[in-house]
Amino acid sequence: MPRSIVLFCFLLLSFSLKAQTWDLGGSLGAAGYMGDLNPSDPLKISGPALGIFGSRNFDGYWSLKLKYTFGIIAAADNNSSSLQLQQRNLSFRTFLNEGALTGEFNFFRYIPEVGQNKFTPFIYLGVGALGYNPQAKYNGHYYDLRPLKTEGQSKPYPTVALTIPYGAGIKCNFMGKWNFIADIGYRNPYTDYLDDVSGLYPAKNKLSSPLAQTLSDRSGEQNGVYIGTPGTQRGDGRPHDTYFFINLGISFTFISTKCYY
Repeated sequence: MPRSIVLFCFLLLSFSLKAQTWDLGGSLGAAGYMGDLNPSDPLKISGPALGIFGSRNFDGYWSLKLKYTFGIIAAADNNSSSLQLQQRNLSFRTFLNEGALTGEFNFFRYIPEVGQNKFTPFIYLGVGALGYNPQAKYNGHYYDLRPLKTEGQSKPYPTVALTIPYGAGIKCNFMGKWNFIADIGYRNPYTDYLDDVSGLYPAKNKLSSPLAQTLSDRSGEQNGVYIGTPGTQRGDGRPHDTYFFINLGISFTFISTKCYY
């Protein structure tokens, strides 16, 4: 092979390693949340999570990832160790649908198959959109809580919220262009209604239906004593709920060059 072609391929490889590799992959894991029904445990897992993603890797250190993640979070006051929360007796589950664009930074220069480093820790930060729909189980059936306006809102809260994902993890090149990725990431969504609980107990006449009245104050279901006095605190007073994903994933790296040595 002429030297000029070898040199050209070497230069092309060098450029591709600096600027043009892509990852495609998926992940399985767990989801959890902190909020009005779990005010103190930042690592409490309450449901599964799964995702798919694509990444553009720029130079072995920096990459940009687009990812969709589905997860389920849930909590119930009757599982709490707090007597006050047990008396409130609220519960929920929420399906999370998150699309996020995040920037990642590798602590070691990481290029699968051809790079010297077989693993690297990394951190990430980004922005995303979260679709959510809290539900409560009553008499064996799940009911959507948003349209019931259980805190006497003048209109239902939004179904989509801006969210800020951030986290850390590790990547490992275990075979050829195949990578194993493990990470944990928290999200700060701009909503306090992942669990349908935020503010104060409403007056019963402000609620739209008997079902809304029932699911707004469930404290008396066990002993007949209802504590939801209008104007008293229903939520914990914090401005936002948070949620997290723990992911275990596999990806395949595409190096955009047709010849290299």
